[in-house]
Amino acid sequence: MFIEFDMLADSSRVWVYQADRTLNQSEVDQISEYLRNFVNNWKRHGDDLSAAFKIEYNQFIILAVDENVNEVSGCSIDSSVHIIKEIEKAFDVDLLNKMKVSFKDGTNINTVDLNDFKKYVAANKINANTIVFNNMINSKADLASAWEVEANKSWHAKFLVS
Repeated sequence: MFIEFDMLADSSRVWVYQADRTLNQSEVDQISEYLRNFVNNWKRHGDDLSAAFKIEYNQFIILAVDENVNEVSGCSIDSSVHIIKEIEKAFDVDLLNKMKVSFKDGTNINTVDLNDFKKYVAANKINANTIVFNNMINSKADLASAWEVEANKSWHAKFLVS
């Protein structure tokens, strides 16, 4: 059952899928339709999930479930990955590559391979204050406080030059 994202509890579980490129507005609109249909019918063993989605910066798909209503199951998580794979295929975009890292350069968002990220750190193009996207977050509260953060406050810190 679709709920507006802002109406979900802060404890709601989230998954962040990062596109390897910026999506154009037409793609965002079409993907939103895919996701609205999916979320409206997303179930756990026949029971509706209280869920939402949003697309940030035309590059990040964020799915969320309020597990205070119904917890997700392995099957329901699998179905969400399935819709993400359908979107990948339909829009020729990579959403599941965990070896890509996104960071801000001013107002621009750059998405690079992890090896390139390490090279940029070594070249001082990325430092402790660079804003990165921590897609490993788990809750809606984390989305607000720990998703868009300085590199030194994320798992990215392990790559920073001391």
